[in-house]
Amino acid sequence: MKLFVLLTAILTLGTACSSQKGEHNMKKTALIVVSSHENLGSTGKKTGWYLSEVTHIYYPLSKAGFDIEFASPKGGAAPMDESSRDLKDPENKQFLEDRALMEKMKTTLALSEVDPKKYQVIHFAGGHGAMWDFAENRDINRVASQIYEQGGIVSAVCHGPAALVNIKLSNGDYLIKGKDVNSFTDSEEAAVGNTKVVPFLLETTLKSRGAKFHAGKDWEDKVVVSERLITGQNPQSGHSVGKKIVEMSQAQ
Repeated sequence: MKLFVLLTAILTLGTACSSQKGEHNMKKTALIVVSSHENLGSTGKKTGWYLSEVTHIYYPLSKAGFDIEFASPKGGAAPMDESSRDLKDPENKQFLEDRALMEKMKTTLALSEVDPKKYQVIHFAGGHGAMWDFAENRDINRVASQIYEQGGIVSAVCHGPAALVNIKLSNGDYLIKGKDVNSFTDSEEAAVGNTKVVPFLLETTLKSRGAKFHAGKDWEDKVVVSERLITGQNPQSGHSVGKKIVEMSQAQ
């Protein structure tokens, strides 16, 4: 009888350990959100999502073992800003030549259909398009707030932090209130001549929500981390954002 009890205990312990190991090694899933908006205000020019602000996050996450899905406010085909088509960048070239990935960019998930329970990371890619369809999107607010409050990571780069402007947590506070953040700066917006084109100035608006804004020099690679919020200033900051997401996810 004692031998039977002992064997049962050993088997139970082994099963529990195996289960815990399996849970520890479970693949994590990240959601990269891109803009559905393609018109640069009333200029007659086109915009959309910025290529390197996807690729420089996608590949580090993929190498770290993440499953990665793509979503946009409208779902379906999401317009890439053609000015970001830099084929000298090896990750951009690899992404554009990957038929499966490019098909995913034509069939992005609509944010209204996204279940935030599936994801441990949500990343908002920039491109000027984000300035028109991120800030007021209710599903961005719903999905990002839940991912954050369930212990996940929220990241954004360049104009991607437009998504953070109106996100509120369950306590009614803005997600960015009191947090250290960064984004495409008002100075950089002036440098590209779009101060009067965009619907709002990103740096100014983030500050108005109670964020502690840390601006680097124009076009400087700069990333700011605050709890589980990671923000990068511009396209030059993409690799650094991707690296920080991986480091933070592995530390959890």
